[in-house]
Amino acid sequence: MNKTELIKAVAAEAGLTAKDTAKMYDALITVIHNTLAAGEKVQLAGFGNYEIKAKPAHEGINPATGAKVQIAASKTPVFKFGKTFKDSFNA
Repeated sequence: MNKTELIKAVAAEAGLTAKDTAKMYDALITVIHNTLAAGEKVQLAGFGNYEIKAKPAHEGINPATGAKVQIAASKTPVFKFGKTFKDSFNA
């Protein structure tokens, strides 16, 4: 399912227009991005959590040359599904 298909499915499920649902989708993505950028976690009860994880600097190996390279520290967004959501697939 891509973005357009998701918007159409949510619009049909909620009884909204696709245009209004697209605005909601864009607003949701923006709010999640801004919250994570501010260093906060987004917790959606029954679904999961978005947060930023810090990855420390470390040494890696260039697979083409075998040379050791230094990989800089970075931050990356992660999503972890909640237990209730995961368990719903194994009922």
